[in-house]
Amino acid sequence: MDWLWRITRARYDAMVAKGVLEEDEPIELLDGLLIVREPEGGRHAVIVGRVRQVLERAFGQGFYVREDKPFALDATSEPEPDVVVVRGPDSKYIDQHPSKQLLIVEVAESSLVRDRTFKARLYARAGVAEYWIVNLVDGVLEVYRQPSKTPSRRYGWKYGSVKLLKRGASVTPLAAPRAKIRVADLLP
Repeated sequence: MDWLWRITRARYDAMVAKGVLEEDEPIELLDGLLIVREPEGGRHAVIVGRVRQVLERAFGQGFYVREDKPFALDATSEPEPDVVVVRGPDSKYIDQHPSKQLLIVEVAESSLVRDRTFKARLYARAGVAEYWIVNLVDGVLEVYRQPSKTPSRRYGWKYGSVKLLKRGASVTPLAAPRAKIRVADLLP
């Protein structure tokens, strides 16, 4: 696609700093492209808040659970995941967005295809060890682990392990091995 103009994360951040783009614009930088974020309905907003609360309890002190905030993924991507867990405190990120994450979570309804394909490949390429999709369409939690290079796939990356967990199941985040989260607590 040589008709697209790709920009770096540094250029994107400079555009925001200079006011070319407003801080609350409904866009995110993915693989050098400015992508319009999907509008957030009430159901989505409630579940994002619920996921954040559940993860705050699961991870505890020493971790910062961010909701709908930019994340420095790589040189060409600054996504705004619904929830991301990083080592805290929050004061560590006053002057820059986090770049080392422990868990990224997207709550998906209308964005399900994009979250499963485009974003999953970007997160795998960046080495994100664990990525979850709270799938509101099918009422399941999708758990992506083991990012690996796969030349046959578009963008060259995928997750080697993908599990779909139903409401009655539990999940333990890789970075919080003592936590046990009920999938039902993440769903409507």
